[in-house]
Amino acid sequence: MKLRSLFILLFVVPVLIYPQSGHEVKIAAVGDIMMGTLYPDSSTLPAKGSYHLFQPLIHALKDADITFGNLEGTLTNDTSQAKSCKNKDRCYYFAMPVSYAKSLQHAGFDFISLANNHINDFGYKGKLSTKKSLRKYNIKYAGLSEHPVDTIIRNGIRYGFCAFSPNAGTTNIKNLKKAISIISHLDSLCDIVIVSFHAGGEGTDFQHVTRETEFYIGENRGNVYEFAHKIIDAGGDVLLGHGPHVVRGVEIYHNKFISYSMGNFLTYSCVNVAGICGVAPLFHIYTDNKGNFLKAQIISTYQKKFQAPKIDKKNKAGNLIRQLTFTDFPEMKKIITITDDGWINKL
Repeated sequence: MKLRSLFILLFVVPVLIYPQSGHEVKIAAVGDIMMGTLYPDSSTLPAKGSYHLFQPLIHALKDADITFGNLEGTLTNDTSQAKSCKNKDRCYYFAMPVSYAKSLQHAGFDFISLANNHINDFGYKGKLSTKKSLRKYNIKYAGLSEHPVDTIIRNGIRYGFCAFSPNAGTTNIKNLKKAISIISHLDSLCDIVIVSFHAGGEGTDFQHVTRETEFYIGENRGNVYEFAHKIIDAGGDVLLGHGPHVVRGVEIYHNKFISYSMGNFLTYSCVNVAGICGVAPLFHIYTDNKGNFLKAQIISTYQKKFQAPKIDKKNKAGNLIRQLTFTDFPEMKKIITITDDGWINKL
């Protein structure tokens, strides 16, 4: 289906919404979610199921107008179309049972990104099952070539959501012309446009935003700095990055919030969570009813292999984000402060 036709389907019925002037919006956002995989067998699935994985942080997840996360993998019980890989040592397959979709609803997720390098792990069947599973629990998703955007209305505010990555079958982060067109159209229809991007190199060597095109294992993973700025210029309001499996700095550009990577939030198995790979923010981002940045809170979390993520009282994620922010974006020292307890405030 062509993009124009999709927009007509999504927005064919106009709704007049009048958000309250000065209304403060709170968006909760986390990075990668992978609740265990049943491929090649169920040995790496949580013995108690998936509900308990969110429990230590469920209040912080639900305490928001909108809650976002990136689903790093598929929701499928059918693994018959498992992808083939040239290098088996670098091949990972993430198939979460379809029943785990209910845990995402229970944890309060409204928007889920499917634009990443694992949505195609189990071919057409895996992708179709993922979409059906999310729809069953009324969770909005975006980032696929056939489903690039979605919207939701909360408290009189219409939110638009879209997601990008450099991977096949997803909305391509490297096609800036098309990305700008998508954002501009969403901006014309919505009060706040939330943009997710899964891009950049992976691992501890890729904590910094270079402002250049990034490559990983020979693959062009996009220029996240250029992308973020052009997307905001086109009408994006809150930009949420993930993919590097480590946290990166944040930036305020034209009074809009950018997180360049939120790292591994809940990756139960088959993902490295040692050291800094196991610390991540749970962001509470506050904007006005037009998406202009007001303040944000970094709730630091940590996880260990085969365990649920928990609050990190040592605030490692917050301290790391502060260090990376003022190293990679020294101009931010004149725009924001990041306190010891994780609050990002405008000067």
